Amino acid sequence: MIEVLVVDDDTRVARVNAAYVGKVAGFQVAGEAHTAAEALHRMETLPRLDLVLMDHYLPDDTGLSVVREMRQRGRRTDVIMVTAARDVATVQEAMRQGALQYLVKPFAFAGLRAKLEAYAELRRTLDGGGEAEQAEVDRLFGALSTGAEPGLPKGHSPTTAELVRRALVSAEGPLSAQEVAEVTGLSRQTAQRYLKLLERTGRARLTLRYGEAGRPEHRYVWATRA
Repeated sequence: MIEVLVVDDDTRVARVNAAYVGKVAGFQVAGEAHTAAEALHRMETLPRLDLVLMDHYLPDDTGLSVVREMRQRGRRTDVIMVTAARDVATVQEAMRQGALQYLVKPFAFAGLRAKLEAYAELRRTLDGGGEAEQAEVDRLFGALSTGAEPGLPKGHSPTTAELVRRALVSAEGPLSAQEVAEVTGLSRQTAQRYLKLLERTGRARLTLRYGEAGRPEHRYVWATRA
């Protein structure tokens, strides 16, 4: 299991983010912190810590100051920034401090899950060890970017398209928009919109299932499995 520390000044937001983490396979919450001082204390006292979800706006300091202090203390714990701070200077400093990802609030469960799953994939790749040729290096550096359907129309998110794609690929049979919504954490309307997009582009196929009332239910299957 990947042990996660959730840092957020708002206790309610911290609880929500912790609940999100707990819903992603392979992750569990090691603790929560609501100030910079508490975050640093948790890092020193938790028996094991792999990843920190770090808010930037904390009451006694900034999240990036906490990350700098972590590094000065020799802690190599991975960091994903989860914050409302969206100015370029903060984003750039987060990159310089070694943050692996940057998730801007507000976000839905699907957004955080995509970041965590990409992080888990990176860890699996790194755990293999050994030496890396250029192709392997390129794969490592690209491991934190979620897969995307090419040529998405304006207003469509590659991350959301990837969530819907994964739901279809992993399903044992055709799924309705409601079932995709339940699997991905998206709304039914959003799931339906992306399913129709995948169908139009030939990546998914539409099937119909007729109920007792005689009205067909639209169900989708990944094209390679149809």
